[in-house]
This record gives sequence, structure tokens and C-alpha cells, in this order.
Amino acid sequence: MSKSKLSKEEKEILKDFEAGEFKSVLTSKRKKAIQASAEETFKKDKRINIRISSRDLESLQRRALEEGIPYQTLVSSVLHKYVSGSLRDIAANKALNKDVQKTRTR
Repeated sequence: MSKSKLSKEEKEILKDFEAGEFKSVLTSKRKKAIQASAEETFKKDKRINIRISSRDLESLQRRALEEGIPYQTLVSSVLHKYVSGSLRDIAANKALNKDVQKTRTR
């Protein structure tokens, strides 16, 4: 693993952290609020039915098996990542980056 270069201030912060000089300011009220929010986020209280191709279903099931999770959990996770904006289309991003590079070299 490569070591990143830290600024003087970052080195001081790291030294203090490793010495145990930082203390949490999380109150029990805030902790309960965060826990309640997390529980709401992961509550699965709705069912959906969708039609997909046999090929896609088999691919989902195979991928879920590789991950060691039920395929419904995988589908739910992918949908959650998509609606929360954290799902990235790697192939589309690569194509976009190639297009940008081509325009820069012209």
C-alpha cells in the first residue's frame, strides 16, 4: 500500500488521533435519531412484481450466488443504489471519458 503525503496539519491530527486525544461528541439523543433514520432507510415494507427476461433473471441469480446473497436482496440493493444516486455505469463513464479525451486531443 502506498503512503500518501500528509501536510504538517494532517500529520498533527493523525498523531493526536493515534494518541487517543479525540473524543466523540455524539449524544444519546442524536445516536437514537441516527439509529431511527437507519432503520427507516432499511425497512422493507412494500412488495413489487416486475417482468424481466429469463436471461436477466439468471444473470441476477448467478451474480447473487457469487456475492453469497439472495437474488432479491441484490435487486433491492441495486435499485436502492440507483435511486440514491450512488450507482455508477462504468461502461458509460469509460465511453464518456474516451470521447472527452478525443475532443481534447483535436
